[in-house]
Amino acid sequence: MNRHPYAAGLDRNPANHLPLTPLGFLDRSALVHPERVALVHGTLRQTWAQTRERAYRLASGLVALGVQRGDTVSIIAPNTPAMLEAHFGVPLSGAVLNAINCRLDAEGIAFILRHGESRVLLVDREFTDVVARAVAGLASPPRLITIHDSLAPEGAALGDTDYEQLLASGDPGFAGVWPEDEWAPIALNYTSGTTGDPKGVVPSHRGTYLMSQLQLTDWAMPRAPVYLWTLPMFHANGWCFTWAITAAAGTHVCLRKVTGEAIFQAITEQGVDHFCAAPTVLAMLASAGEHRREPLPRKVRVLTAGSPPPAAILQSVAGMGFDIDHVYGITEVSGTPVSCARQPEWAGLADADRARLQARQGVRAAALEHLAVLDPETLTPVPRDGKTAGEMMIRGNTVMMGYLKNPQATEKAFAGGWFHTGDVAVVHPDGYVQITDRSKDVIISGGENISSVEVEDLLHRHPAVLYAAVVAQPDERWGEVPCAFVELKPAALPVTEAELIAFCRDQMAHFKCPRRVVFLALPKTATGKIQKFRLRELAGSQDAITRPAQLPAAA
Repeated sequence: MNRHPYAAGLDRNPANHLPLTPLGFLDRSALVHPERVALVHGTLRQTWAQTRERAYRLASGLVALGVQRGDTVSIIAPNTPAMLEAHFGVPLSGAVLNAINCRLDAEGIAFILRHGESRVLLVDREFTDVVARAVAGLASPPRLITIHDSLAPEGAALGDTDYEQLLASGDPGFAGVWPEDEWAPIALNYTSGTTGDPKGVVPSHRGTYLMSQLQLTDWAMPRAPVYLWTLPMFHANGWCFTWAITAAAGTHVCLRKVTGEAIFQAITEQGVDHFCAAPTVLAMLASAGEHRREPLPRKVRVLTAGSPPPAAILQSVAGMGFDIDHVYGITEVSGTPVSCARQPEWAGLADADRARLQARQGVRAAALEHLAVLDPETLTPVPRDGKTAGEMMIRGNTVMMGYLKNPQATEKAFAGGWFHTGDVAVVHPDGYVQITDRSKDVIISGGENISSVEVEDLLHRHPAVLYAAVVAQPDERWGEVPCAFVELKPAALPVTEAELIAFCRDQMAHFKCPRRVVFLALPKTATGKIQKFRLRELAGSQDAITRPAQLPAAA
């Protein structure tokens, strides 16, 4: 049998093949731009050379504590310097980074620490009380190290050392424990609480390297962007922008608490020109912007994802001068590999028509191999008619390795050789994909399918509505009917349940309209997603609906 001539003597070797990992981005930025500001936090200005040294000191200090390759090291913190440094220092110790949602309760934190077998937990002092309760019941609690962030509120210290002492003990000349295989895990990210069923998503060094590059190319990011951290870094590692902004030698502007005014202040005072935001954050901006008259000092580019954004909110924020790109992602793919790529002819459309086109999820990025909307049973593509629904599915090199200690869920997610997102979508004639619902959020009323996203989009067009979420409510005659939960703008004129229902009935088929409207502060995850599983619990009980004050204030 003849071998192809290219098969001989063209083997992998140390000169032409190294494991892909985003960790090398830090070395490059520190080498090329050592004095450039890497990180801004309050009055702190930290250079790339300083950031690199601190990351390697963290890695060395963790190894000295006994951390070994493949161990889990956790962190609970908002968007602070320590959180960014951990994205390099923890993997450089050989460990797997487990960035935990800092808004979880003690039970949720305890589950993650136990399930992930965390060896060390770095904790911002704002959260030491809840962490103390979380670790109290653990048979094998992690080593606790308190982070005394300069802008943190007062809080008790945990453990026998703190973060700065750990870094001081580390060796700045530490070489790092680099991955031997790019298919090694770099992080452990638990799915957010929109379903009430957290699973441990394991991305690889390879996948996060490729997603970091995808973010730079798909968003066409310039060199040295000034990036504001409104998106939590614990959410899919900040969609890999923790590593991508570092690759671009940009500036990370940290933000402990996200408010509309804080975003505008950072744009004005810190030179911010890029940030990512959930649609709820865009609504916050739109509300804050209603009272602002001065134009933005520069073009500010925004990526929005997390849930289908209402076209009315996109139109409002774009009218303020923000340049918005709508993307789609999910924790299991490490970021946002699907984007609503703008077409030149859209520029000539009316604002409302353009906003509706941009509200679609769109098409795959160049670095994503496959995106399809398929019949979930037969895996055949749905027609491009904008009507026939299927499940959005993805194949590509940024997809997770799988779910930690959950082979059944992993097998289900990868059935048929596709990653099943669980999102119900249609494909328009131009090939653009649009989500119509999560599979569990489709409302079936009298045999008719109702898209909760469609109803929410209409509600957001009402001038008094800040946030809206629609779920199914049991109904004796129809099986289930739409129930709307609405949070009004702070300065909005009073509006009644009957007025909002009438507003919907004037503009869509009556069977799709809410039968009930409940006014409250919507419960949200730390990434800005509305927790529909909690709303479904309320909608399932007439008694619960009459007592909406039981829900927490909006995040």
